[in-house]
Amino acid sequence: MPTATNAQGPSCHQYTRNREASNIYRSEEGRWRELGAGAAPLPPEFYLQPTEQVALDLLGCLLVHRTGAGPVVGRIVETEAYLSQDDPGCHAARGQTDRNAPMFEGPGTLYVYQIYGVHYCVNLVTQPEGVPEAVLVRAVEPLAGIELMRKRRGRTRLEELANGPAKLTQAFGIGPQHNRGNATRGVLCVAPGPEPVAEIWRAPRIGIASERGGDLPLRFLVANCRWTSRRPNTVCGTIIREGESP
Repeated sequence: MPTATNAQGPSCHQYTRNREASNIYRSEEGRWRELGAGAAPLPPEFYLQPTEQVALDLLGCLLVHRTGAGPVVGRIVETEAYLSQDDPGCHAARGQTDRNAPMFEGPGTLYVYQIYGVHYCVNLVTQPEGVPEAVLVRAVEPLAGIELMRKRRGRTRLEELANGPAKLTQAFGIGPQHNRGNATRGVLCVAPGPEPVAEIWRAPRIGIASERGGDLPLRFLVANCRWTSRRPNTVCGTIIREGESP
């Protein structure tokens, strides 16, 4: 008669631990869902700070998309700044076009554009109307709406859901319908995070040739964070922060 022990299967203790971890996970996701559903967005004044400061201060904030299936929430962990002066990598470097027109609108405007004819990226416009600067949201840590993100992405690992600008827009259901919306109001917004980010890395931007400003240290990311798109080859500086979230 075979014994009850299965060397290849999980033990009772492993099953219990997995179930407890799953319960904790669901409880945490529920907390973030409630927080995302009721959080007040950052005000327009937040986006009137210098653009590099906005890119820095967005780390730790919550990207929230309130949908009919419930809120999708993620903590912003990586950003890039794009400037109106001496920045050839900025979409507005050669002036205003139909495509980049949202960059010339008011603070908090959503600038959503397509890349490679398939994917989308989401940017948050900074500065007063007429000054074309913005911050690209590069990566977020998934917090709520996880199953919806998995369905949209066709992936199950949490680390693969939103660790890149095109991945996060797919996970959050962000597309051209959100272009020219505003992150200070509406269903797609940015809200303050519950706690500040303690350590931040500053690095060159990704995917831009050096002659187009790729060597400018305008990428900001939470240090030693597994949710970012890519660990930087070069860290230009480390910022230690204390105090409250914006």
